Amino acid sequence: MTDLIPSFDWQRVVIAPWTTELPIFGWIMLMGFFVTAACGLVGNYLLLRRMALMGDAVSHSVLPGLVIAFLLSQSRGTGVMFLGALVAGVFATVVIELIHTKSRVKQDAAMGITFSTLFAIGVVLTAVYADKVDLDAECVLYGEIAFVPLEPMVALGGLSIGPESLVRMAAVFCGVGLLVVFFYKELLVSSFDAGLARSLGINPTFAHYALMSVLSVVVVSAFESVGAILVIAMLILPGATASLLSKRLPVVHGLSVIHAALCAVLGTHLGIWLECSLGAAMVVAGAGLFALVWIFSPEEGLLALWRRHHRPDITAGI
Repeated sequence: MTDLIPSFDWQRVVIAPWTTELPIFGWIMLMGFFVTAACGLVGNYLLLRRMALMGDAVSHSVLPGLVIAFLLSQSRGTGVMFLGALVAGVFATVVIELIHTKSRVKQDAAMGITFSTLFAIGVVLTAVYADKVDLDAECVLYGEIAFVPLEPMVALGGLSIGPESLVRMAAVFCGVGLLVVFFYKELLVSSFDAGLARSLGINPTFAHYALMSVLSVVVVSAFESVGAILVIAMLILPGATASLLSKRLPVVHGLSVIHAALCAVLGTHLGIWLECSLGAAMVVAGAGLFALVWIFSPEEGLLALWRRHHRPDITAGI
């Protein structure tokens, strides 16, 4: 058993990340928080729209956009890569809608056709232009959040504020948060009832594509840290967990951010203990939190449902 599970060293796993190794793991936990929180806020609307698979579709569809953007510009600059990912994400959304509306193919099948095809195109382009494309396929798929502390630091006013990708992800998180605050009504109404949205002067089509554009930006921002596969879990787990605790969207948003913080901290400790990918450990921690809430939620938990099902019928003896 000891060969399968590493021994638990309290000092190394729990104390050191907050003391001697805080300059390393502090940045990693912050990055995990920003990635999961940004993904969670966007993912809440995907869940409301019953489009959880859309996160999977966009996260895989941006790969050809990244490759083509690099081939055209010969640069891995943030602006160029963001633009390539944004175009690919919106393109995938348009293709999905066209297949769904112009044929008898259902939306989930349209998503599967689109994202698998676009991802395959990205893989082919990477293989064909391997000598020109400076992209690490494993990084795209799985990411490596542990490399964040090794990146060049961004200075503001002569003061170092953090690694490049962390500062970028923090900006994306703040941007998503501001969009959620300022366009709360538009996003909420268009997510529940497109007809009502139109009667209120809200364009649901524009809101849909705008949300997909934001999703594309969030996904590509998270690529370096958690890749195209783990980001799917970070889009879904916070909202799925929070929705078991509350039906009010503002509360769900707040709980999603708390879930993101717990995932980052607990996942980092778990990854240190098991000596595995820290990004994957954060997802496992998030799944563990979901399982706990699923079991113990006061209203929606399995125990609550079991108690209601086995509650004696007080009217039976009347």
